[in-house]
Amino acid sequence: MTAIKHALQRDIFTPNDERLLSIVNVCKAGKKKKNCFLCATVTTERPVQVKVVKVKKSDKGDFYKRQIAWALRDLAVVDAKDAIKENPEFDLHFEKIYKWVASSTAEKNAFISCIWKLNQRYLRKKIDFVNVSSQLLEESVPSGENQSVTGGDEEAVDEYQELNAREEQDIEIIMEGCEYAISNAEAFAERLSRELQVLDGANIQSIMASEKQVNILMKLLDEALQEVDQIEFKLSSYEEMLQSVKEQMDQISESNHLIHLSNTNNVKLLSEIEFLVNHMDLAKGHIKALQEGDLASSRGIEACTNAADALLQCMNVALRPGHDMLLAVKQQQQRFSDLREHFARRLASHLNNVFVQQGHDQSSTLAQHSIELTLPNHHPFHRDLLRYAKLMEWLKSTDYGKYEGLTKNYMDYLSRLYEREIKDFFEVAKIKMTGTTKESKKFGQRRLSLMATLPRKESAVKQETESLHGSSGKLTGSTSSLNKLSVQSSGNRRSQSSSLLDMGNMSTSDLDVADRTKFDKIFEQVLSELEPLCLAEQDFISKFFKLQQHQSMPGTVTEADDLDGGTSSRQHNSGTPLPVSSEKDMIRQMMTKIFRCIEPELNNLIALGDKIDSFNSLYMLVKMSHHVWTAQNVDPASFLSTTLGNVLVTVKRNFDKCISNQIRQMEEVKISKKSKVGILPFVAEFEEFAGLAESIFKNAERRGDLDKAYTKLIRGVFVNVEKVANESQKTPRDVVMMENFHHIFATLSRLKISCLEAEKKEAKQKYTDHLQSYVIYSLGQPLEKLNHFFEGVEARVAQGIREEEVSYQLAFNKQELRKVIKEYPGKEVKKGLDNLYKKVDKHLCEEENLLQVVWHSMQDEFIRQYKHFEGLIARCYPGSGVTMEFTIQDILDYCSSIAQSH
Repeated sequence: MTAIKHALQRDIFTPNDERLLSIVNVCKAGKKKKNCFLCATVTTERPVQVKVVKVKKSDKGDFYKRQIAWALRDLAVVDAKDAIKENPEFDLHFEKIYKWVASSTAEKNAFISCIWKLNQRYLRKKIDFVNVSSQLLEESVPSGENQSVTGGDEEAVDEYQELNAREEQDIEIIMEGCEYAISNAEAFAERLSRELQVLDGANIQSIMASEKQVNILMKLLDEALQEVDQIEFKLSSYEEMLQSVKEQMDQISESNHLIHLSNTNNVKLLSEIEFLVNHMDLAKGHIKALQEGDLASSRGIEACTNAADALLQCMNVALRPGHDMLLAVKQQQQRFSDLREHFARRLASHLNNVFVQQGHDQSSTLAQHSIELTLPNHHPFHRDLLRYAKLMEWLKSTDYGKYEGLTKNYMDYLSRLYEREIKDFFEVAKIKMTGTTKESKKFGQRRLSLMATLPRKESAVKQETESLHGSSGKLTGSTSSLNKLSVQSSGNRRSQSSSLLDMGNMSTSDLDVADRTKFDKIFEQVLSELEPLCLAEQDFISKFFKLQQHQSMPGTVTEADDLDGGTSSRQHNSGTPLPVSSEKDMIRQMMTKIFRCIEPELNNLIALGDKIDSFNSLYMLVKMSHHVWTAQNVDPASFLSTTLGNVLVTVKRNFDKCISNQIRQMEEVKISKKSKVGILPFVAEFEEFAGLAESIFKNAERRGDLDKAYTKLIRGVFVNVEKVANESQKTPRDVVMMENFHHIFATLSRLKISCLEAEKKEAKQKYTDHLQSYVIYSLGQPLEKLNHFFEGVEARVAQGIREEEVSYQLAFNKQELRKVIKEYPGKEVKKGLDNLYKKVDKHLCEEENLLQVVWHSMQDEFIRQYKHFEGLIARCYPGSGVTMEFTIQDILDYCSSIAQSH
């Protein structure tokens, strides 16, 4: 290994001014044994650079070459794998990890020890040595071959110093004075040793000669020490004098600190007292307003509102730590609580009286509005109550139990009031629909008598408050009697309508048009009165009860049924409410309780309108859809939108029921066996329905429902027309089909219903097909024998006989042809056509006026047969001179004269 080291130093590192300090024979781990050397080197020039060089033996010769070099500063980690057991493997972490296996553990340890020393000497960066024995990391490395190699070189590195110019000149002078300096190095060394000994002796003599001077220096040092002792004594005395001054200054400083601390505490105490006085002191005027303020006048309400706000600010002041332990603060807080409780009770009592008084004031106007189809205006009452809106907001934030109680009382009082008003309003609407004036007079007299019995004094108001839950449902008798009356009127109207249809009247009577227009106006007025009433009440509730916010709030209960006074877990005494989803839900619950009678009353009115005339469902569907659409544009989740939406479902069901009833009536139609059919009743009814629907649904939002109904109805009409035609005995099937489909086609063409374009084309096709079929069937074979003759001729031609050779057949010669033609002179033909015209006239009805159309089609068909016969004569009997005894012009004259004569 030493020879290899010298060879590498000589061949590789000396030319690069580098010195080799340590070497280890290694190979890569896990691969084929391909040996190389890792060398630790330093440069001979300053600054020193330390490197780890990989040297590999050349494949071509017996010399070594430098393969790769790493700077020692780039080395991050040296991993020896195992610090206890001997293991030749180790890793060097440069820019990546290099895994090596040394030829021996001793070489590996010596190399790692050299790396550690170089790191300690030259690098500021500390390399991490992992799994390395602590013995290798000591300054002294155990003796051995590698120690002599590395240690000696290390000492040489430590002792080596470059000669300066003067030293080089001195060495050259010495070597020039000795001629054998180069030839005999040992003799030169002995000479230098002798001269060194002479110089050492001279140095010793010089030191001995300077002893006297040393003694003088020691004496001077003793004198200096004495002076120092004197100075220290003086400093000690000065320090004792200053100590008393220091104690006095400390006392003065402590006294000043206590005075400053006392002043600071006084300032803080004054600040706390001012804070409590400024924030927890309620003016006497506010206290008087809360205790005795007039809640009936506008000025008193304003004073109470300002006082309540001031009280709320005092109660909600954010106290600093420790304030709540002060007796005065506790007493003031108790005083505020008592004021709040007293004013909250006074405010709740006053508002309850206002609610009850409102019920009596509004009741005085019921008699006036019961005659007219209008609802009383609650705007003055809302205007008066909105003056208390800020106080309600205060009550909501300070005493939620009383706020909730007021809310419930308001709903109870107003629900009863609105129930009376709305029921009376709907009774008037029903009376106007049915036109029962006598019942209306009785109703007005009963309402006046009821109003006369209502109490008017304050004591009566209190009694009304106590008996709130026991006075509902006084108007049911009149409603039930009105319902009976409306049912009778409905039955009479339907019986009249049925009799008109049985008589074959295909247009709506003037009476029905007037009644339906009247119903439409009344229904629209009902909805127009209800909508602003609900919107105004909802807007008032939002403003008065401060429920306009869209955030989560403490509520009552999520079930609307609990608003009716049922069992609830609400804590009224503590004022701690249960949460609901949002204030919008609270508004909707209150509206549902207050206007709980609107939906059943609307359903009853709709049922009455449907009984009066099933076609009224068309008017109701359009009107209700429009109002629902308007309400949803304002607020899709509002009470009005929800209620009208529920009622719209009922209207839609009645509309579907109307359509189903018409289809069922089509299926149940029975025709007379003795009279001709004509236009079927359900076809005329469809025309009436379509005309009415088109006028009602013009620009309506629910056009899609009508289109679906059209599709169902027209399919039912088509199916049942065919069914009746098949069952008809008096009138031919083709006539029934032709007349009714012609009527349907004319109706659809006139109304121009876009969704029934396909059905219109189908009706036209069916009309055309059955017209042709009836013409062919009725016309039959007017020249029967001639027709049979030419059928035989066509049969022979079909068997392969040439047309010009048919006349040679015995049964079809010219004599037979002339014999057959003579049987049909013009007089007989005209007589047969006249009988045919009379027969068609008996089959067809007058309403549809198709006689001339059918007669013209028969004329065309007869002429077509005539031309066909002439063609066969010309082809099969050429040059025979045989012709018919009447011409096409004769046929036209016959048909024209017959039509004019009838």
